[in-house]
Amino acid sequence: MADTSNQYNDQIEKCRALFINKMHDYGSAWRILRLPSLTDQIFIKAQRIRGLQKNKEQKIAEDETSEFIGIVNYSIMALIQLDQGVVEQPDLSVEDATQLYDEHVAKTKQLMMDKNHDYGEAWRDMRVSSLTDLILQKILRVKQIENNSGKTLVSEGIDANYQDMVNYAVFALIHLAEGKEKKEEREKKKE
Repeated sequence: MADTSNQYNDQIEKCRALFINKMHDYGSAWRILRLPSLTDQIFIKAQRIRGLQKNKEQKIAEDETSEFIGIVNYSIMALIQLDQGVVEQPDLSVEDATQLYDEHVAKTKQLMMDKNHDYGEAWRDMRVSSLTDLILQKILRVKQIENNSGKTLVSEGIDANYQDMVNYAVFALIHLAEGKEKKEEREKKKE
């Protein structure tokens, strides 16, 4: 599991770097987004990934990787919104937003490590397409909870679903990175 922890950190660092760069460009304008808006942004990203996985032709140059990074970042933003509440005007500095980001990543990673221990790293044998479907399922669950005004009878809350989306997206990013490395190794052997 040490590999998983290191690979997780590597992928999160890519997501975090993009989050920070966008904070520099746009500030914390995302702080005005209500949870359903963030959920819909994640839905759009997941639907595009599913389309890329099904369609033979791609018309936009961005690949699955950038969309999974978007799912991670929007899910972390949603966790921050759950904690901090929605505001009418941007209110976080880059430093404050990054600190909140890091706090939620730490909690989410711990959840992943605990589940990974219990499930025996089953995700390693999963396909990226299955991880995409699980993310879509979590989104639909969140939408239903939102439609129920946040009330659940026996289910985990919205926060656990966002955390699962982060973890599934990171697993997909790890799989994609490993696939890219294997492809590069094969091409080097051909030379």
